[in-house]
Amino acid sequence: MYNSYLQRIYDSARLAQSGLNMSVFEKAVTGFYNLKNTGKISGEKSDLTIADMDMNSTQKRLWIVDLDKKELLLNTWVAHGQRSGADKAVKFSNTNNSFQSSIGFYVTGETYNGQHGRSLRLDGVDDGFNDNARKRAIVVHGADYVSQGTINALGRLGRSQGCPAVAPELANKVINTIEGKTVLFINSSTQDYTSKYLDEHLAATLAQSTGTENTDQQTAEAIDSLDI
Repeated sequence: MYNSYLQRIYDSARLAQSGLNMSVFEKAVTGFYNLKNTGKISGEKSDLTIADMDMNSTQKRLWIVDLDKKELLLNTWVAHGQRSGADKAVKFSNTNNSFQSSIGFYVTGETYNGQHGRSLRLDGVDDGFNDNARKRAIVVHGADYVSQGTINALGRLGRSQGCPAVAPELANKVINTIEGKTVLFINSSTQDYTSKYLDEHLAATLAQSTGTENTDQQTAEAIDSLDI
C-alpha cells in the first residue's frame, strides 16, 4: 500500500522526468510523515523539499513537491558548501566553520533579512548530522553564483559556506513556498546516514490515513459540485 501511494505521487508529479530518484523520494516522504507524527511540522502544509547531493551542481537537484496535490511545484539548482566538493558534494559536516553542507532532515523556521537578503532559517533534526544547523547559520538564501552564467564560466555552480543557496530570482518563491515548518531533506549516499525519521512502518500508517482523508474530501467536493 505504501509503495503504491509513493508511486502514485511520483508518477502524477512526473518526478522521474524531472530527474528525482525514486529511492531518494521514498526516504524524503518517509521522513515527512514521521516528522508530521511528532508535531514538529505544520499540519496545514504538505510541501516537501528535496535536495539530492548525489547529483552534480550543474543539475537541477532541488525539488519542491506538494504531496497532497501530487504536484511538482519547482525544480531548480541548489548550491553546496565550499569544502564539500567541487561540482559534486562528497564531504559533509555538522561542525561550525567547516564550510560543508549537512545532510538529513530539516524543519524550516522563520524568515529574516540578512547579508543575502531575505533568508529562511533551518532547524536540523538529525542528531550528529545537522542539529547544529541553526548555530552554524545554515539557511536558505539567494546567491548570484547559483546561475547558468556561473556554470558556463566554472563548469559548476558557485559554492556556499554550507547553506542550500538558490538562484536570487527564485529565492522569494522558494522561501514563500516552504517557510513555516515544512520539511527539507538533503540526501547523500556518500556518508553513513541514519535517522529515526526513516521508520517506514509508521510512515505508511500515517500516509494511508492521509490518503483516505484526501479521498473522502475529494468525493465530498465532487458531490457538492453536482447540480441536483
